[in-house]
Parts: sequence; C-alpha cells; structure tokens
Amino acid sequence: MFISEAFAQTAPAAAGPESSLMSLLPLVLMFVVLYFIMIRPQMKRQKESKAMIDALAKGDEVITSGGMIGRISKLGDTYMHVEVASGVEIQIQRGAVVQVLPKGTYGK
Repeated sequence: MFISEAFAQTAPAAAGPESSLMSLLPLVLMFVVLYFIMIRPQMKRQKESKAMIDALAKGDEVITSGGMIGRISKLGDTYMHVEVASGVEIQIQRGAVVQVLPKGTYGK
C-alpha cells in the first residue's frame, strides 16, 4: 500500500581503463598545483634561512625573532651572545635570528 514496488535496474556499462585515469586526473592536478603554490616556496624559504644561520659570524648585525637588534659578540654551535647595548649581552639560540642587517646599520 504505502511502499511502491521496486524494479531491478540494469547495471551500468563497465568503465574502461581510460575513464578511470580521467577520473584521477583532477586529483593529480590538484596535488601538482599544491606543490608549486605551497610546498616548494616553503622549502625554498627554509633552505635560505638555514644558509643564513650557518653563515653567521662574529660582528654581524642581526634582528632576532623577538625584534631585538644587536651585534654578535660570541658564537657557539647552538647559542650565541648578542650585544644589544654597550656592555649588555643576551644569549640566544642561533635559530632565533630572523635577518642579518647590512654592516653599519646598528650604530652605537
């Protein structure tokens, strides 16, 4: 009475191998675009940052991630001393350096 009769439907034709490849094409294309827009630039920035941190030397003028500007007075493997004022040194990690300034920018 309330339930209509169900009729069997014929199965759709089997999809060929080319149609299954075409259905994966948008997914592959999306990953390629994601790589070139997000992943590749991020890896490039990380590589440049690592090269900058490895090239730090005594006397370089730097900006830390906290926004302090100073001159490197001592360098270690993981830590360094930065002179932020005359006679005032802070110890920071090498990775906390955001930017190396041109010589003469930080004056006393």
